[in-house]
Amino acid sequence: MSNISLQVENNVATLTLQSPPANALSSSLLQALSDRMDEIEKGGEVKAIIIKGEGKFFSAGADIKEFTSLQNETDYTSLSQKGQELFDRLEHFHIPVIAAIHGAVLGGGLELAMACHIRYCEEEAKFGMPELNLGIIPGFAGTQRLPRLVGEPLAYEMILSGTPISGKEAATLGLANKSFPSEDLFPAAEKLAKTIAAKSGPSIHKVMNLIPYTRAAKFKEGAQAEAQAFGQAFGTQDAKEGIQAFIEKRKPNFKDH
Repeated sequence: MSNISLQVENNVATLTLQSPPANALSSSLLQALSDRMDEIEKGGEVKAIIIKGEGKFFSAGADIKEFTSLQNETDYTSLSQKGQELFDRLEHFHIPVIAAIHGAVLGGGLELAMACHIRYCEEEAKFGMPELNLGIIPGFAGTQRLPRLVGEPLAYEMILSGTPISGKEAATLGLANKSFPSEDLFPAAEKLAKTIAAKSGPSIHKVMNLIPYTRAAKFKEGAQAEAQAFGQAFGTQDAKEGIQAFIEKRKPNFKDH
């Protein structure tokens, strides 16, 4: 049974992350996302997609406990590259994807949301990149997408501090398109999806192909460098300590090596 449900109605597909309690991005959830995209692509009738999370969160990050099962630097680099490839496919999908964000959207969850074309969120949602709190770094192209959306100074601050910002602030800064009171979020995302789905499919696909031309050519180079650094980061003693501290719910004692 997939941990991402798919519902299609009136040319709008709704993908719901169903991996409680945090909708953490495990390898199985990422594979389910890829499979669901395949289904949508083969079906042919979908003209807009909504991604949302079930329960308290959109997604509170990658599955850190699953990371501990990996052994070598190359394993972590490969994990990063696979996640990047999936999110790159999502970002370049011929159908517009709206992230409807409630609760927390952290780490890998924020990287997923940033790969979507449009982000609607709760005013009180928490947007953050807490990886450095664990002695590791973002691995699904977060170091590349975040500065593109909010500018370099704020990207440095968010990633280096690990401190989250609110959905209301995210909308002000351009990290989200709009923020809403909790009860208005999903209706607003559905209204936008229906508005898009009422347009001509070929016209939508042409726009989805054209807008990415505005992006900097060095994105792919930066993402590849991130994947290598992601693998290296997991080889440090601080990473082992940070992840163990996260699992044990205590403050890490970093030694800077």
